[in-house]
Amino acid sequence: MGSPGVSWKLADHPKLPKDKIVAMVVLDGWGEANPDQYNCIYVADTPTMDSLKLGAPEKWRLVRAHGTAVGLPTEDDMGNSEVGHNALGAGRIFAQGAKLVDSALASGKIYEGEGFEYIKESFEIGTLHLIGLLSDGGVHSRLDQLQLLLKGASEHGAKRIRVHILTDGRDVLDGSSVGFVETLENDLAKLREKGVDAQIASGGGRMHVTMDRYENDWDVVKRGWDAHVLGEAPYKVRNAVEAVKKLRQEPNASDQYLPPFVIVDENGKPVGPIVDGDAVVTFNFRADRMVMIAKALEYEDFDKFDRVRFPKIRYAGMLQYDGELKLPSQYLVSPPEIDRTSGEYLVHNGVHTFACSETVKFGHVTFFWNGNRSGYFDPQMEEYVEIPSDSGITFNVQPKMKAVEIAEKARDAILSRKFQQVRVNLPNGDMVGHTGDIEATVVACKAADDAVKLILDAIEQVGGIYVVTADHGNAEDMVKRNKSGKPLLDKKGQIQILTSHTLQPVPIAIGGPGLAPGVRFRNDVPDGGLANVAATVMNLHGFEAPSDYEPTLIEVVDN
Repeated sequence: MGSPGVSWKLADHPKLPKDKIVAMVVLDGWGEANPDQYNCIYVADTPTMDSLKLGAPEKWRLVRAHGTAVGLPTEDDMGNSEVGHNALGAGRIFAQGAKLVDSALASGKIYEGEGFEYIKESFEIGTLHLIGLLSDGGVHSRLDQLQLLLKGASEHGAKRIRVHILTDGRDVLDGSSVGFVETLENDLAKLREKGVDAQIASGGGRMHVTMDRYENDWDVVKRGWDAHVLGEAPYKVRNAVEAVKKLRQEPNASDQYLPPFVIVDENGKPVGPIVDGDAVVTFNFRADRMVMIAKALEYEDFDKFDRVRFPKIRYAGMLQYDGELKLPSQYLVSPPEIDRTSGEYLVHNGVHTFACSETVKFGHVTFFWNGNRSGYFDPQMEEYVEIPSDSGITFNVQPKMKAVEIAEKARDAILSRKFQQVRVNLPNGDMVGHTGDIEATVVACKAADDAVKLILDAIEQVGGIYVVTADHGNAEDMVKRNKSGKPLLDKKGQIQILTSHTLQPVPIAIGGPGLAPGVRFRNDVPDGGLANVAATVMNLHGFEAPSDYEPTLIEVVDN
């Protein structure tokens, strides 16, 4: 357990007592934006969060949750739950997926690594298949990275390439898929001019095809398998651009939920099923929505659905998507090595820890919080509880999700007094916000606020401390805006709904009867981000953070 040669003993904080119970609450997708009717947090009845903001201004502030603050390449990069929880748990900023891929592509190192060497062995007689999200959203993948990979793979010997596209409309504007497909078709045409047989082979919308996560709905992955691998889908078409345009005209259609389609030749034969001897790369850099398809592509022993056939392929991920499962076993870019997380330090220093969320965010308060590491640091010291998420419905149908159940588990853990840290993620603002349903997102925000109250009431009873924060923005702005901040309208005069995360900062509030007198937020860390939260929480547990952690957000002033 732990890294060899590392001292795990934390110094005691000179002014803060130990052994208080600390509740660490992460509101997913809860940013801070101007109040208007598209700010669901503002519209919703949220008395608990309002009281934290207005009740003690010196114990409430904003922190950065996007861009370089969470290890992403630029300030235009939206934060997401994975990098947010990495930063919250690690206390330092690590270069993240997109940045690592950018640097490997820019330096050409990607073509020298074991992963590329492995898939390259199929280039002589097989096809290279690239599967992933086609968008410039920068949350799961980026179009420019796919373009560079196509160019680089063809220069390194790939003679036959098939791309299996998943349309977005969630991290980018709905309807933008058509432009992305046109751009890709252009690039493939240029490759064909150079003698590379390069085509789009299949596709579908990201929430309906291939990209499910946390084993919520294997039917999503099966639809992808049938289209990408078997060349089977309800829509067989000659041209991907026309397919996307046509399928978007169906009732209730959107980029996120396009049905699966397969491209066929003039004889009606699929142009790119995956067969023995082929190479496959899933080009998303973000892990959560690639793990399930990775299992289907890699595991010989697999029982989640009938694969019909299991081709003998060489498969690699853009990155390794699960470090504990070593999945996939081959990957093109090595992940950030996040060591010495705050959770590991606290466990080594006697802090009993409880972590809980529902399925869709359970990995965030455990795996991502712990530096992309599955399992316990010490099973005697930790308990993780997963509450099953609703499956088979979109989250706006049940916007309250499992917020109350999560809060009740947290309350019981606090009142049991067995744990000094009780950590939860309340997913509502993010998961319902992604549906673009404003009314449902308002309900979701109220449900999350109710859950926070349950937890804070329990902290009150045990004389504990609370930290309430978020991992990135989403529910606070549900409309696409022009440069002056006014809502954008579509051709019909309707507002353009924003389903993605935002670039907004997120709140952090501290309090509770156990908070030592004189504790307040410092004024000298104006650019504080999520990575500063770890040292802050360590202080509240009565410890000083390691010297290389981002500085704490709090100070103790003598009254």
